[in-house]
Amino acid sequence: MLMANTCTETCPICGIQIENGEKVIFSAGPVGTRARLWARVCNYVKKDDCINRDPNQVGEVTYNDYYRPL
Repeated sequence: MLMANTCTETCPICGIQIENGEKVIFSAGPVGTRARLWARVCNYVKKDDCINRDPNQVGEVTYNDYYRPL
């Protein structure tokens, strides 16, 4: 069986991991997208070293990407 190569980036600001440029591994809960990460974290942090600042990589942020408490 051939295993796919996985490229993982770790943000020096928040420690979040992004696999293969798109799959976000949160510390709790299900995996997410760069858009969800931006809406819930990066949008507020606003630090230059953040790895999720490029709008072309973040993609479209929807209403469901933002945190909404129960």
